[in-house]
Amino acid sequence: MKIFNFSAGPSMIPHKVMDKAQKEFLNYNGMGIGVSELSHRTIEFSDIIDKTENNIRKLMNIPTEYSISYIPGGASLQFYMIPANFLINWWGCEYIHTGYWSEKAIVEAQKCCYVRVSSSSRDANFRRIPNLRKWKNNPDSSYVHITTNNTIEGTQYHSYPEMEYGVPLVADMSSDIMTKVTDIKQFDMVYASTQKVLGPTGLALVIMKKKLTERSYNKNLPTMLDYNTYIHEKSMHNTPPTFSVYMLMLVTDWLLEQGGIETMDKINMLKSEVIYEKIDASGGYYKNLVEAPHRSRVNIVFRLPTKDLSELFIHQAEEEGLLGLRGHRSVEGIRASMYNAMPLEGVERLVDFMDKFERTHG
Repeated sequence: MKIFNFSAGPSMIPHKVMDKAQKEFLNYNGMGIGVSELSHRTIEFSDIIDKTENNIRKLMNIPTEYSISYIPGGASLQFYMIPANFLINWWGCEYIHTGYWSEKAIVEAQKCCYVRVSSSSRDANFRRIPNLRKWKNNPDSSYVHITTNNTIEGTQYHSYPEMEYGVPLVADMSSDIMTKVTDIKQFDMVYASTQKVLGPTGLALVIMKKKLTERSYNKNLPTMLDYNTYIHEKSMHNTPPTFSVYMLMLVTDWLLEQGGIETMDKINMLKSEVIYEKIDASGGYYKNLVEAPHRSRVNIVFRLPTKDLSELFIHQAEEEGLLGLRGHRSVEGIRASMYNAMPLEGVERLVDFMDKFERTHG
């Protein structure tokens, strides 16, 4: 039986990537050793890190004025590093609050400075992205921070706020980076933990305008919390998470083979439409509470009529080879995470199961 992993993260990695990693695990590039044993100072690893950067630049059309860094600690470390590096005054920064992970970022930023939550969808139970049509950022802000996709609440930005007064826009793209076409020039910095879209755990991908670090008034940061360390030494000041970088190279190789982000954008739109059509046609048996214009393409959350039915749904889905469908512990219910690695076949299997379950238990 073919298994499909709908977990929000660590999540599904393309089978072709896993197969290649398995074959090279004990013998990379004919060296007789694997990447996990390979010194980061070798020519072979230098080639890996250079190719990974070239792949990312090509996929996301990243200009030379942006740096690409690989930083251990995932997105959660970035929550503190960003304000520690980018504050230009003690007035602080602005955050747009859209759910669980934006709140985590806010809490960490508050350890550095005053944080203004300039817009929030809390009053709508985070079932939408805030209406930013008439929103204006404060000219004194060090930066504005958004979380582009909310894995727990199932919401996603489908357009981004426009900055005024030269205030930088910073985005946590951990769960939707490279899943849809995005103009990197709309942002001064984007970052993403790798364990959702880009491979296994171990690091955060950080893409930023190099001049952004010049704004900081804090010139006494610890070495490993200073973005300049990673930019100037190309993420090689100390030993980086070599295997995670290697896997990121393989995943971006695969993305280029598929036709790039433009192809992923179309496929991901189709996959989400298939699930949402099933939910909306169920007459309320399956219920998605997110306002339609703000629905996520990659994390679809829904509920069944009772908690017992949800538990039965999860149990029987696992017996059918559909794993990782349990919703986050803070909201429960069902969550189907469908990043780039999830094929349309897996989505169709899930819809067939939903049909069968509704007929049997509806």
